[in-house]
Amino acid sequence: MTNDRTLGIAALSLAAIMIAYGYGLDAPFVYEPVGPKAFPLFAAGLIAICGLVLVIKGGGAIEKAGPGVGRALLLLGLSLLAYAVLFQPLGYIVSTTLLMVPIAMIFGARWWQGLLTGAALGVFGYLLFDRALSVVLPAGILGGII
Repeated sequence: MTNDRTLGIAALSLAAIMIAYGYGLDAPFVYEPVGPKAFPLFAAGLIAICGLVLVIKGGGAIEKAGPGVGRALLLLGLSLLAYAVLFQPLGYIVSTTLLMVPIAMIFGARWWQGLLTGAALGVFGYLLFDRALSVVLPAGILGGII
């Protein structure tokens, strides 16, 4: 089995779970034409297509992870946990900005590059979702400013 095929099987499994749960999403009062199940089913379809391509395409043999991969995965997991905990109290923009610092450093960037990227992503994402699409995101500590 190859890395790509293993990932493809995992993606197909995830898509199957998403489809199973996605069909169960019903809202008694939906004011939008699409409803709550459209996005999970669409995302599951895309994941399934990508997974199928990976299974069919195959790839090289499984390689042993290099040094530092375990540490990077641990840092990523802890960063995502901190993001989940701080999301509501700090708000979307601040927590997204802080999340990008360790992620950027995992990929070899400097801390300030992660900070700038996170701030740009946080502000853009907030304006897109909260203002343009009316998807409410927590303002957190910037509540009086934005």
